[in-house]
Amino acid sequence: MIDAQTLQFESGRTLQSLYGNDLTLLKALEKTLEVRVTARDGMLRVEGATDRIEQTRRVFEQLDRARLSGINIRKHEFLQALRAVSEPEESSLDELHDTKILLGLKRPPIVPKTARQRAYLQAIQTHDMVFGVGPAGTGKTYLAVATGVAELQAGLRQRLIVTRPAVEAGEKLGFLPGTLEEKVDPYMLPIWDALRELMGQEQMERRMSRGEIEVAPIAFMRGRTLKNAFVIVDEAQNTTVAQMKMVLTRLGRDSRMVVTGDPGQVDLPGSQPSGLKHALRILGNVEGIAAHHLTAADVVRHGLVSRIIDAYEASGES
Repeated sequence: MIDAQTLQFESGRTLQSLYGNDLTLLKALEKTLEVRVTARDGMLRVEGATDRIEQTRRVFEQLDRARLSGINIRKHEFLQALRAVSEPEESSLDELHDTKILLGLKRPPIVPKTARQRAYLQAIQTHDMVFGVGPAGTGKTYLAVATGVAELQAGLRQRLIVTRPAVEAGEKLGFLPGTLEEKVDPYMLPIWDALRELMGQEQMERRMSRGEIEVAPIAFMRGRTLKNAFVIVDEAQNTTVAQMKMVLTRLGRDSRMVVTGDPGQVDLPGSQPSGLKHALRILGNVEGIAAHHLTAADVVRHGLVSRIIDAYEASGES
């Protein structure tokens, strides 16, 4: 039996914000839930079977709660809310957003996009050492950097330290022209980009000048004890076994460490074993260490990226 119901919102602008003013998202909802929707002047008319109208109402209730909590609704948020009502195993936006990273007052909170991202973020917030493993685009580095920025801003840590191997230069950067920062920059661009997005250029530069933020290759961690710091070891699949042992044992008092990498993208020369693979194998049962695996389903870049990853894995040639 076909029924009809009108959902009322604060204003036309409010309703538009719940689907990002993107009519293709409403078309996706119509196709998935087998309803017909018409948006006008803050009202959404829904036509279809009674149970499908109820599902549509639940989608928009999720989206509205997310909006009221400060979340900007984009394509991913809309589709996650839609999946949550149409696929019982999916997490709702409410469940995902109960774990969040709070930054400055003028910035919306950083929230996980998938259930596995949520579990990963919860692990970061409750363990002193976490391994985040998965393909590119799954948010493993971004969520770690965001957590580090939040803890630095809140005064919970005195420093944010991000390190990664510079494999192409064999960790021997001396032959490159310029200052240390100029030598290292090509390998650290993803980190700079994340920091600029999360805290702005001015705050990033100010904290760097005070030594509160440090981004450097793993070679520069040797012989140090990293106290009262949030430490991120990025692209860890390209560490050697010796480098991984060295950097893991730098952890000092009141510090936390997140190690991120993709075991499927090892670029070490020759037949050198990956320090990340080795660490995951021998540290899996060590108390206080959490290892969390993300998959192609957690990719939050362009929708094609997860399909590309799946195709490579299916080919058996990656």
